[in-house]
Amino acid sequence: MNSPPRLTSAAAPVTVGTPLIRLRGVVKVYGSGPIALTALKGIDLDIGAGEFVAIMGPSGSGKSTAMNILGCLDTPSAGQYLFLGAHVEALSRDQRARLRRRYLGFVFQGFNLLARTSAQENVELPLLYRGESTPLRHAAAARALQSVGLGGWEHHTPAELSGGQQQRVAIARAIVTEPAVLLADEPTGNLDTQRSQEIMELLSRLNGEHGITVLMVTHEPDMAAYARRLVHFVDGRIDSDVPNPHPVALTLPTPPEETR
Repeated sequence: MNSPPRLTSAAAPVTVGTPLIRLRGVVKVYGSGPIALTALKGIDLDIGAGEFVAIMGPSGSGKSTAMNILGCLDTPSAGQYLFLGAHVEALSRDQRARLRRRYLGFVFQGFNLLARTSAQENVELPLLYRGESTPLRHAAAARALQSVGLGGWEHHTPAELSGGQQQRVAIARAIVTEPAVLLADEPTGNLDTQRSQEIMELLSRLNGEHGITVLMVTHEPDMAAYARRLVHFVDGRIDSDVPNPHPVALTLPTPPEETR
């Protein structure tokens, strides 16, 4: 049985541009017999370290299934998933969980914050699951909140934060472990236009300045415009995979301190 990849650091584990993720002939089938549904029909996909990739497609195209496999939340029915050369499809559930905790960060449309828990405590959760000490958790969470423009908001609960601020807390929680890859599933889906642009500026900055590989599922062309590469799924296959010729340029040097 393969072990999870052995890296000296979860942050920037490989040189920008080198292969980080490879899918080869990935098939995903749900159910069996006459009711079987083939969600992915032989996907080949390479993701280089430091890329910002938007994964797009209509409902039922397979993009969310592919994201679940990339995030080690699901396994392929056939084919190979290599993360830094390790065959993820051959790992046990516990090994995949360790890989997720160490190398992957997740941002969801619904924020998924604990309602009665402060921003600081929400951000600390991944480190708590990893068994880190209290002083280390406090310091790392404070740095992560500062990096997303929420220094000074550590003790506020989600009910005391705007939607944009809540998503910033979710992003801080995703990056507090210094992941190699940030997987964002419709990260602006619950936000207005201004807050959506601010979140996309933040993701772009994390990608460009910190070298975090960003994989984002979105159905919004305006949000996909921030990515450097556009992958379109149709009917369980990759219909196109092209560089974005005119990605939106960063306009904010640092994330803004939001007010309600």
